[in-house]
Amino acid sequence: MITRLPRWVEYGALLLAFIAGSINAIGLLGLDHQSVSHLSGTATLFGTQLFNSSIGQSLHLAGVMGSFFFGAAISGFVLKSSSLKLKRHYETPLLLEASLLLLTIYLLLNGSDYGDFTAAAACGLQNAMVTTYSGAIVRTTHLTGIITDLGLMLGHYLRGEEVNSRKLMLFIYITVGFILGGSVGAYLYLHGSFYALFMPSILCVMIAFYYRIYIKHHPEIE
Repeated sequence: MITRLPRWVEYGALLLAFIAGSINAIGLLGLDHQSVSHLSGTATLFGTQLFNSSIGQSLHLAGVMGSFFFGAAISGFVLKSSSLKLKRHYETPLLLEASLLLLTIYLLLNGSDYGDFTAAAACGLQNAMVTTYSGAIVRTTHLTGIITDLGLMLGHYLRGEEVNSRKLMLFIYITVGFILGGSVGAYLYLHGSFYALFMPSILCVMIAFYYRIYIKHHPEIE
């Protein structure tokens, strides 16, 4: 259970959720309303269109799901564990995510549908970076589980049970970050098309370098 939550966890979760929210908003506005930060809607579309659309469209949706899966596999290979712990090499998947987003910009601006795949791979990589912290499920690329947990916590509170305030704040940070990211991503897309993806890409690089500098200057922190 989360009892003493370091501030770097909250801030990191907020920033990662902000990045994912912005990518998803750009995808929804620019990729035929295609979500790339999570797969529930994509899987539903794939199921409904298997018999109602062209083979090409079905294969494309399957490619988006496969790319998300591939991104998660890359994260698992690089980090070996999805449990959040300081001093793991999180800068590596962050830089890989930034590279995938830059490749996405190039592909989409040149009219290639493969940009959908690289964007989904970037989100899959990020989502798999951190999936648990002190027993809590942490997702930064979608809010379904987070909103579910918040609802459960409200129900427990109404029953008179104690609520873990630090866990509550972590989930609020993720929710706020994702929504704000969606707003900023939408604004940037409306004014700069797919160039808007430079913003989350640059953020990934900045977080990666700050993280490396932070742990270098705080060797005592676990």
